[in-house]
Amino acid sequence: MLALAGCAENDSGAKSASSEPTSPAPGRGKGYSHDPFPSTYRTYPGAPTLVTNVTIFDGEGGRIDNGAVLFRDGKIVEVGQALIADAGVTVIDGRGKYLTPGVIDIHSHLGDYPSPGVEALSDGNEMTSPVTPEVWAEHSVWPQDPGFARALTNGGVTTLQILPGSANLFGGRSVTVKNVYARTMQGMKFPGAPYGLKMACGENPKRVYGSKGRAPATRMGNIAVDRQTWAKAVEYKRRWDKYEDKGGEPPSRDIAMDTLRGVLEGEILVQNHCYRADEMAVVMDMAKEFGYRVTAFHHAVEAYKIADLLKGNNTCAAVWADWYGFKMEAYDAVNENLAILEKEGACAMIHSDDQNGIQRLNQEVAKARASGVKAGFDISEAQAWRWLAINPAKALGIADKTGSLKPGKMADVVLWNGNPFSVYTRPQMVWVDGALLYDANNPKLRPVSDFELGQPGEGDVK
Repeated sequence: MLALAGCAENDSGAKSASSEPTSPAPGRGKGYSHDPFPSTYRTYPGAPTLVTNVTIFDGEGGRIDNGAVLFRDGKIVEVGQALIADAGVTVIDGRGKYLTPGVIDIHSHLGDYPSPGVEALSDGNEMTSPVTPEVWAEHSVWPQDPGFARALTNGGVTTLQILPGSANLFGGRSVTVKNVYARTMQGMKFPGAPYGLKMACGENPKRVYGSKGRAPATRMGNIAVDRQTWAKAVEYKRRWDKYEDKGGEPPSRDIAMDTLRGVLEGEILVQNHCYRADEMAVVMDMAKEFGYRVTAFHHAVEAYKIADLLKGNNTCAAVWADWYGFKMEAYDAVNENLAILEKEGACAMIHSDDQNGIQRLNQEVAKARASGVKAGFDISEAQAWRWLAINPAKALGIADKTGSLKPGKMADVVLWNGNPFSVYTRPQMVWVDGALLYDANNPKLRPVSDFELGQPGEGDVK
């Protein structure tokens, strides 16, 4: 009996030792939700439509004269010439007009810095720390910003990336949206688009935090804080990878590190504010040190100096046509920046970073192309249209869904009342996912912010 009792005690002890609570391995990427604020976007109703007799820029460098585009159920169906309309298809004769994919702006602050531009609505820069990857631009987006309608009706913009500001080294997550009005940000959110991480180098972070007597106060301070932060992110990723692969006690969550882990996994794309060539080169080397890639440098006034490095690192440059000189790091610009990047085979595009500039990105591309042609670069209009179509779509990770007039892609389409490289040309009609949201000849088809409705001289009576 004593022996049996001893065995029983040993069995009990063994059970107690082996019954410490452990969690099974959830699987890589399944330790926590990566999409806690999912898109609720729903397309507006549209009608099968055939636009005929137009000059087409397909967004990938192709041009079709006397062309036609058919779309239905929100998707491009056919692109070519002499297409035949089936019964029930709306036919639009676009004789003398141009048809393009919807304009994509990779750098906007609409919604985060909305109109009216008052302090109460200034929500784009979390200037409380140089490292704030935990903030998400979408949580500041005001979906009733009147600027969204202006961008669509004046500029043909159908997709845009909304970024935090550039005061911080790590500014937070960006969000890509369809340019439609909705009651919530999630109702605008581009389905399946990856998040971006806004980063900044150069003058802004060192000025903002150096003036407060804290790091960074220099460019070397910028990189030091960056590297310290990435080193922490690598360790955070290691702990979560181990838990998701093997189980056990889950590590403590850190919302800021979740974002950086997403970058290291390739799930979140780095969108980096940077002007000087030497700084962009340093940042690309830092990315190699910690195992991530810079998807695009924004502003990139000196990108023309390192076109080969950008191409070699598979990093894009989002630039202006001729906006420069407003601070020292923006001084050494050339109007041929975009054309040089194109000639050298680097990924390049136009961007606005401005609530007014977003309304005429077609004119910005026209200026950039004209500067290149004047300098001897052979760049066709159709080729230049890639700078606000397929190239920004690639840099946003959505080129399989939009950015060109190809069968199966979203029917984000603009009919221009003339050559879009002319300052006299405006959008005639704009479709988003095949839904006609703007018609210059139909006052009832002009998107209006709920904020503007009923205000004298604005909204429903403008």
